[in-house]
Amino acid sequence: MELRYLYVGSPDVGRAVAAWLRVPGAKARWRFRHFGADVAAIDVGSAPVVLLADHRPPGSILPIYAVDDLDSSLETLEEAGWSRDVGPMGTPEGLACVVRHDDGGTIALLKVERPNAMDSAYADGARLSPSQPPLPDDRS
Repeated sequence: MELRYLYVGSPDVGRAVAAWLRVPGAKARWRFRHFGADVAAIDVGSAPVVLLADHRPPGSILPIYAVDDLDSSLETLEEAGWSRDVGPMGTPEGLACVVRHDDGGTIALLKVERPNAMDSAYADGARLSPSQPPLPDDRS
């Protein structure tokens, strides 16, 4: 398992993006507003990438781990006392599940099948819609 993302809840993604871009070396990768959600990716220079999302509870942080085999990883965690909370669900990169331990810990597992899906969509202009806010470094 590799920690790929920290999914951070924020009630105002634009304000959160501005704050995270003040972290030395941080760079905006993409931002999308679709299906009623505003999500932005900030690269802080090393893994994991920070995903800022207005549909997550404010202040929450969900670690998302990339796994080679989703079913096998789920089975291993379930044997260790974790239970599936959500999923499998489709994401732009591949299928994911959220698992929870009875101590309250929650993580997500992601089978990365399309590793550059979001970066490619952003570069291709998929962000251009009337409700799509640009990133601060956008030149379009």
